[in-house]
Parts: sequence; structure tokens; C-alpha cells
Amino acid sequence: MVSTADATLAINTIRTLSIDAVQKANSGHPGLPLAFAPVAYLLYAERMKHDPSEPAWLDRDRFVLSAGHGSVLQYAALHLAGYDLTIDDLKAFRQWGSKTPGHPEREFHLPSADAGPDATPLPLTEGVEVTTGPLGQGISNAVGIAMAEVFLRQKYGAEVQDHRTYCIASDGDLMEGISAEASSFAGHVGLGKLIVFYDDNDISLDGPTSMSFTEDVEKRYQAYNWQTLRVTDVNDLDQLRKALDQAEANTTQPTLIHVKSVIGYPSPNKQGTAKAHGSALGEDEVRLTKEALGWDPDAHFLVPDGVYDAFRANNPGPAAHQAWHERYAAWREADADRAAEWDAAWDGKPLPGLKDALKALEPATEATRIAGKRAMAAFAPFVPTLVGGAADLSASTNTVLPDAGFFSKDGAGQNVHFGVREHGMGAIVNGLAAHGGIVRPYGSTFLQFVDYMRGAVRLSALQNLHTAWVYTHDSVALGEDGPTHQPVEHLASLRAMPILTVLRPGDSVETFAAWATVLEDLDGPAVLALSRQNLEPLERDGGDEAAWVGVPKGGYVVSDPGEPDVIVIGTGSEVNVAVAAAKLLGEQGVKARVVSLPSWELFDQQDEEYQLDVLPVNVPKVAVEAAVTFGWERYADTTVGIDHFGASAPAGVLLEKFGITPENVAARAQELLGA
Repeated sequence: MVSTADATLAINTIRTLSIDAVQKANSGHPGLPLAFAPVAYLLYAERMKHDPSEPAWLDRDRFVLSAGHGSVLQYAALHLAGYDLTIDDLKAFRQWGSKTPGHPEREFHLPSADAGPDATPLPLTEGVEVTTGPLGQGISNAVGIAMAEVFLRQKYGAEVQDHRTYCIASDGDLMEGISAEASSFAGHVGLGKLIVFYDDNDISLDGPTSMSFTEDVEKRYQAYNWQTLRVTDVNDLDQLRKALDQAEANTTQPTLIHVKSVIGYPSPNKQGTAKAHGSALGEDEVRLTKEALGWDPDAHFLVPDGVYDAFRANNPGPAAHQAWHERYAAWREADADRAAEWDAAWDGKPLPGLKDALKALEPATEATRIAGKRAMAAFAPFVPTLVGGAADLSASTNTVLPDAGFFSKDGAGQNVHFGVREHGMGAIVNGLAAHGGIVRPYGSTFLQFVDYMRGAVRLSALQNLHTAWVYTHDSVALGEDGPTHQPVEHLASLRAMPILTVLRPGDSVETFAAWATVLEDLDGPAVLALSRQNLEPLERDGGDEAAWVGVPKGGYVVSDPGEPDVIVIGTGSEVNVAVAAAKLLGEQGVKARVVSLPSWELFDQQDEEYQLDVLPVNVPKVAVEAAVTFGWERYADTTVGIDHFGASAPAGVLLEKFGITPENVAARAQELLGA
């Protein structure tokens, strides 16, 4: 055990490195790192199973800094623990190209377009499990990470997966509704290896939390079926250790450790105030704070002798890592088949045979949500680590995996009842993905309700997570529920999101091909937008194989009369409208090519030759989609769409009233030709 004096020196080193980094950047949040340095020390130096020599080893404990504004706390701890994060990286806090961005970031990020053609992606920060920043997301991600551990431990054995998830959350995290959704779910399913340190410092950015937040947090979490513990002083390491012992002993409930702290401690003039929260202390206050710690006020980024040893000598991770390797080798030798499945899952790809199983499905007149159901039943055996569910809409989204069980206190099945918690579901799904590539998670609801989870979808794109978002009831054709449930602007808003791939298939075969594309071809997040209403199978010039070739490319020619006079483009349910419009135009002596464009993102990735072969520049084009027309100008000369909200009526009536008809599309094409 490290002596009290050595532990105190290590804790104060975290504090001084943090305030020096914030002051040098003249930007950041010094209050939390100053106050919560003892918790960071306890986790990284004494308790967590982690190994800086191999940061990504598969059975490490996970840590999530949900209070991501305090990122420099984690960076200082990572540096002292021995990760590839140097003093120079701390000096570069919040600067271009550094490993120390303003909030913890999990993945590489592409440079801005004006950075020049030779710009390189920003570096990865070792030891950061998930991107946090928007409050409430991190603690909700931690729920998903803890779920992944339970699922993998029960499926593959404690020999290979047996670890905890730790999280530091702030008042702001617990004010956000998303954390309530995810925490309620965590208690419901009994995630006993999830431990959250709640930093209760009575201060938010606007001032005392008493202005807006006076609930009894412990009682709330007890109602969620969490174990709650209290530490009255964050600087009392013995209290922290005892609370952590008790938390780790409870394997049937998640634990909230309620820790009282003073934000900005021991800054003489700013501790306990909002001034310590969101801006640098200032040179004078940094000097005074160092003096209060018995530190040389003229020393910057100082790591005193013995601190590295104090931080690393008692880390249980390297020994746990070595023991895990021995168990892992024995497990592989004893169960070669399960080890092969494990390897394939960690590669992020399905088992061989998935596409053949999907191609064996018969086309049918059905809603694409029903085609999606058939697809999931067919590919489930080839994706044994697929985990997900719906926000209380599984009977409508049709996303239940057959014979795969449900995730609960009693067993870690692949299906999840998320309840009416869209945003919580989104963040939990991101956590499942962030745990490691082996889990292939999905979440589903109506397309309209992406509004309730947009923050989580954005973070799935920001981190390039391997998530699938399955959104059904994708247009006004859902009918009588009316405009509150009818999406119109949602496809455009999702297509505007970087990294995210949106696929809107036009019939059952395109749906099968879209799922294959998501599972086999894509490395990042994808949206599947599926219909409520039945769609006829498309008659393709190249047969169904044209869809299997064309959907992964984002677009393809469905039918072509040769040397077309006009091109009619559709997505989803409107490809059938485009086909019918082309037939009307043919009867009028106009040769119309029909193009299905299920994914703008994938189509834009194709080479220019392919794009021009499908959509030649010298042919007028009309697009049709039961959504806002925004964005279609990049592909079409005119668009038949819905640039307004919907109404309550049967689907057929709405489509006729709003002009999503073959007759209207044909007339618009004739107008183009006449012009």
C-alpha cells in the first residue's frame, strides 16, 4: 500500500498538472479536476484493472468520465499511470493536433476541409473509452458498456470477460433526462458491475445548484434499484476505499457513490464558487493554489520524484492482465469452436454465409419493416453478438430476434426491452458498441422519434461506432396518427450528419441487401428507414441481383428504356411511385429511366464514372420522396416531396392529397421536358 504522504503527493500532482494545463490553454474547467483528484488517483493507481502497456486488452476495467468538461483530470491520471500521453501532450491541452482535446474523445477525427489535402487525422488518446461532452451521455454510455460485459461474460465465460465499469458523473449529468432513462434501466436489469461516483459539489455553471436542483439524488437512485453509498469528504481516501469495497461486493445492483466535494479546492478565492467551474483560474490564483498545496508556485507541469512510482507500483492491472492471458489461452484450447466465433466477432464481421441466407429469402409484397423482420431472423445465426431492441415498439418495428432471449436480471439474452426511453436507448446502444467491436448493437423506434435521441445518434457518428439505427414508419404514409408521428424533415437532417450512412430501401430485396451492407460492408453507424405500408416487389431489368449489386453502391438503375428522355429517381416507398410514373410517361411517348437511390452517402462514395452512368448529366431528372425536398437539388432538377407537415388521415388519402402519386410525378417530368 502506498503511504498516505505518497498518495497525497500523487493526488496533488494531478491537481497541479490540471490547473497548469488549463491555464496554459487559457481555456477549460479546473474546478472538477482539483476537487476530484483523489477519486482519479484511487481508480488509476489502486483499483482499476488496466494496463498502459496494452491499453485495449479485452478484459480491462472500463472508465467513463461522464463529466467530460473535467477531461484534464483523466489526462493527468493517464499520464501518471504510464499511458502514451506525455507532459508535452498536457501542455498542448485543447490545441490542434493534440491528444488532449477539450472533452475526452474516443476515435480519430477527420480534419476540417480547409486544413489542406495533406492534413492527417487527429491522434487517438489511449485509455479513453468513449467520447463524452454533452452531459448525461457518458453515464448512459457506461450502462451500455456494463451491459456488454454481462452479455459477453454469460455467453463466452468469465474466463475471458469479467470486469467492471467505473464512471464519474456530475450534478449536470444527473439533471439531464437521458441519465434518468439509462439509470432506471440499469437498476431494472441489475448491472452489478457498474459503479458511478457522483461529484456533489453544489455548483453548476450558473451558480449554486440549489437554484434548480434540490431533489434527494440518493432516494431517486434507490427507487431505481441502485445501491447508494455516501462519502462525506472526497479527500478522505479511507472513506473512498471503504465505499468502493462495498460497491464492488454488490454484484446484483449498480452502485452510486455520492461523494461530497468542494469545486476548485484548494483555490483560496475560487473554491466553492462557479468561478472555478468553466474558466482558467488565472496566473495569480494558480500561484495561490499551489502555495496552499505546499507546491513551488514557480514550477509548471511538475511531477515530483516518487509520484510515477506511487501511481504505478500498486496498479493491479498488469498482474490481472497476465492472469487473463493464461486463462484466455486455456479457454481457447478447450473450446476451439467458441474461440473461432469470438475471433470473428472481434473482427467486426458476421460469420460466413450471411449474405447467402439473405439471398435465399423470397421477395414479397410487404412493408419493409416486415422484410426487415424476415432479414433479422435469417441473419441472426451469423451475428451471434447482435444485441438490441426497441423503445417499447418492438411489435411495430419488428426487431425482435427469434429464440434469442431477453436481457434481464435473470439472463443476458440478445433482445432488449428498453422501454419508452429513446434517448437513453441511443446512449446505451452507443455504450454497447464502445465496449468493443465484438458486440453489434442496434436500437429501433419510429423515424419521427429520432428527435428524442438525436444527441446519441450524433455521438455514434462522431465516434464512428458500429451501430445500427432501425427506424420504421418512415413517412406520412403511416397515416392516421397524424403529423406528430409523421416524419418529413428527418431524412434530410440525418443525411446532413457526417459519417452516418442512411439507407431507405424500396422493397423487400433492397431491405435484405441493405441489412447485408450494414453488417458486412460498413464500419460506422447506419440508419435503416423502413416503411409501415406494404410495397410491391420492384421489377428490375437486371433481376434481383441488380439490387444486391446496387444497394451497396447507394444507387442503381431499376429499369431503363435505352437513351432515356428523363430520369425518375426514388427512395424507399417512392421507388414504386417512380416505376408507375415511368410507365405513364412511356404511354405518353416519353422514355423514362427509373433509378433507386437508397443511400446518398454510399452513392457519393462511388467513382465519377459509376455516378454518371447511373445519373448522366445531360438528361433531366425528377426525384420523388415523401419528405422535404431539401438536398435533392444535388441529384435532380425538380423534386416531388412534402415541404410541410402532414395530417391525420389514411395513408392513401394523404399521399394523394400531398401529390406523392405517379400522375403528379409524370406531370412534373413533362414540365421539365417542356421547359
